[in-house]
Amino acid sequence: MSAIYEEPGDAGVVNEPVKVLIALHEGMDAMDVVGPLEVFSWAMHQPKKPETKAFRVIFAAEGEEVTSAQGATFNAHMSFAEAMKRLAEIDVLVIPGGGTEAILKSKGQPLPLIKQFAETQKKQPHRERTLMSVCTGSMFLAECGVLAGLSATTHPDYVTKLEILCSNVAMRDMADRCDVTEQRYVVNNLRFDLGEDEESNPYIMSRKEYKEHKRRKSSAGGPPSPIEERSNGARPSGGRKGSMSWKASNNRRESVLKRSTLRLGGLRVLTTGGVTAGIDGALYMVGALVSDDAADEVARVMCHKWVKGMVVDGTDV
Repeated sequence: MSAIYEEPGDAGVVNEPVKVLIALHEGMDAMDVVGPLEVFSWAMHQPKKPETKAFRVIFAAEGEEVTSAQGATFNAHMSFAEAMKRLAEIDVLVIPGGGTEAILKSKGQPLPLIKQFAETQKKQPHRERTLMSVCTGSMFLAECGVLAGLSATTHPDYVTKLEILCSNVAMRDMADRCDVTEQRYVVNNLRFDLGEDEESNPYIMSRKEYKEHKRRKSSAGGPPSPIEERSNGARPSGGRKGSMSWKASNNRRESVLKRSTLRLGGLRVLTTGGVTAGIDGALYMVGALVSDDAADEVARVMCHKWVKGMVVDGTDV
């Protein structure tokens, strides 16, 4: 899966858009869905060239239709059951807020979807995945234990409720607390800038280190790791143009081994504030997975002033 776009005819380039799955539930806030949908739908690698669209958005729900708190009806592309089977294909999972009380009480969807998405990333830390919540959707992430040890935000009116929920979950799971703050959005990036200073960056391997790692792995036998499978020096299909998670370089490799030991396998967790803050969070994702220019162009087309948030535990700014 790749958000990379090159001119037609370039060899070895995958022109497939990033797959975004939005989980729909009864009583959700319509803007929590429509805001990110609008952003991802406009995002292109080259302005005014629809063939360079960077994202494909898919809706999942319990049934064929879902009604929002505002009375709007949304049609799902697939059921939650099918989505659970295909989570490995998804790059970005978006969880809208609204109607949270009933779901927290029943422990129903999208809670199992969130848990499995996080587990999928732990099992496949070489992939770049993002879990994004809008408004009170962060309550679902908290209930699933995903926010343990991270920073998060939500609608200003629900900050105290999120703090209490995170505290209760930390006690239940014997896990770290979540740092709840009021921001437009909060990104627990957990991705790594492959900068020029290799000595100060613990998340990259020099060519010498990579060759030594490969030699030890080969002598020990066993299947090649994801990092070994990229020994031809090509950028993997999971790389992103404009993303800090992978810089095209034949001299360095991101250490999947080191990243796999990090919280949630390097899953990027992004929570946004109330309602329209989902637009800003989605613009951040366009900037991270495509380019800042692409994000600025989307904001221009939408006549929206992009209000930026806070990034922690990472270098993707």
